[in-house]
Amino acid sequence: MSTEPGAAPSTDTAPLEGLRILDLSQGVTGPYATKLFADYGAEVTKIEHPGRGDVSRRFGPFPGDEPHRERSGMFLALNTGKRSVTLNLKTATGRAILLRLAEQADLAVESFRPGTLERLGIGDPALREANPALSLVRISNFGQDGPYRDFRADDMLAYAMGGVLSITLMEGREPVKLGIYAPLFLAGGVVAAYAFGALTGGRRSGHGERADVSLMEVLAGSMDRGGTNLLSAQYTGALGHGIASTSSVSLPSGAYPCKDGYVHINASIRWWDRLCRLLGRPDLIDDPEYVDHLDDPALAPKVDALFLPWVLSKTKREAMMEAQAHGLGATAIYTMEDLRSDPHVRGRGYFQRLDHPAAGPLEYFGPPFALHGTPVQLRPAPLLGQHTVEVLGGLGYSREQIVRLRQRNVV
Repeated sequence: MSTEPGAAPSTDTAPLEGLRILDLSQGVTGPYATKLFADYGAEVTKIEHPGRGDVSRRFGPFPGDEPHRERSGMFLALNTGKRSVTLNLKTATGRAILLRLAEQADLAVESFRPGTLERLGIGDPALREANPALSLVRISNFGQDGPYRDFRADDMLAYAMGGVLSITLMEGREPVKLGIYAPLFLAGGVVAAYAFGALTGGRRSGHGERADVSLMEVLAGSMDRGGTNLLSAQYTGALGHGIASTSSVSLPSGAYPCKDGYVHINASIRWWDRLCRLLGRPDLIDDPEYVDHLDDPALAPKVDALFLPWVLSKTKREAMMEAQAHGLGATAIYTMEDLRSDPHVRGRGYFQRLDHPAAGPLEYFGPPFALHGTPVQLRPAPLLGQHTVEVLGGLGYSREQIVRLRQRNVV
């Protein structure tokens, strides 16, 4: 397999081979969506501003903690397999080149602030005129219209207004912030699904579809607690608050400390016998002092007196494996290093090692799904503007013309 950044897949069976995508997005959500297409063989051409590129090139982590636009872990992970073309869309020539690229594309994904492309003269009408069959996915914080259209937001603000952050709290406490960028990765997966739907619909009708994606609405309707709580509000008039670390019944349910971290376990009433065997107390399976009160929270201290000494004597992996062996749902709460070294994840080939010319050899996470018979072979992310000469040459520009375009800050 070739490891040149942006190189074509070595397999002839890449399921999305032949699909052409114009990536006008930056940051996390759009690039993650288009990465999923690129990893399965689509030709994704990423448009970046000359000199600075995608904003995520400035995001860490960086190898050796030394910032460099070609070594951003965020950018490298989100842009595997893409081609990078630098274009200054504030110039008339840059916009003309973009429209010529749009003529050849099946799908375009953009994440500019609403109205930006229209002000530049390369919005929906111009793209539709250039290629009526082109499908367009537009990503913004609150959508392309409405009173909040121009509101500024980041991932946590969108998550908060989507209603989900209101329930990541304990009674009487402020909401707990989720891991940084987590909502944007969730939204990226949703955008990829929308984009595929737009492509399918556009190909059937011959007219490119349009998808207006609001990050706030994606998060409000997600099943990451948001969707279920919206339904709860409609039926009961109130949102469920206070997702506590343990349940209100007597049996262990939630996060518990171990020798080296935490384990999350769910032991329901119907699995009381399994819990007793796990703790080495089969004599309690039919003990009326317990079985007659398993739904009473007042029994919890007695159950904790049995469970806590056991769990505190185990590593999180030992607790997980022993509980699973007894038919109980339990998982270790992993750190990133735990995940990286997990034998199950390793055995499925989730991580792949790539050698990037600037960042060197690093391991990357793969797609969140696998297609049988078409294993994914990741390709490194591109250097800034690496494919500009190649792509413009394909449009008929000579090297001398490209040099002049570079001198004029067009590319």
